[in-house]
Amino acid sequence: MEKTVSATEAVRKFSEILNSIKYRGNHYTILRGGKPVASICPVEMPIKERTLGELRELLKKLPRLGDEAERFERDLKEIIKHQPSMPEKNKWA
Repeated sequence: MEKTVSATEAVRKFSEILNSIKYRGNHYTILRGGKPVASICPVEMPIKERTLGELRELLKKLPRLGDEAERFERDLKEIIKHQPSMPEKNKWA
């Protein structure tokens, strides 16, 4: 959302403005003497929240391993095989 504020208001509400930029993705135009002098906006757009219903489509977009899949699976199994065992529970804890 694009908002316009005076320089005085921007100074007084700077923290609030930064929060609305960070969490809502708002854009601000700063006015001095009624004329635009600066613009402030998010460095990156906020991450859109996803729903579980969107998971299937997201998974379809993931790149496939192709020929490396078997080697990757072997590597994972080898790593799992050589993991150190977890210490026994401390009876005094």
